[in-house]
Amino acid sequence: MKFSRVIFWDIDQNKVDLNAKKRFVMTRIIRYGTAEDWRKLKMLYGIKTIKKEMLQEIDLDNRSLSFLSCVLNVSKENFRCYTHKQSLPEQSNF
Repeated sequence: MKFSRVIFWDIDQNKVDLNAKKRFVMTRIIRYGTAEDWRKLKMLYGIKTIKKEMLQEIDLDNRSLSFLSCVLNVSKENFRCYTHKQSLPEQSNF
């Protein structure tokens, strides 16, 4: 399955193992993909698998987290990335 080129700008998309690296693939598509990429992602993995994997992802930006919270109907607080960010102390600039 082909996704937009911008998603895998740094690697050869044809060499990505979609089963072994599914969380990586999902994260990239959610961060950088189009609506069409999202539809392909749902067809490839199914919403249940996407939900399971993304709830465990620790590196989602705020926009991606908000999107997933809405489409998966899950509170942001249930995502590992949300609780992980809360546990990290902020750096002070002095």
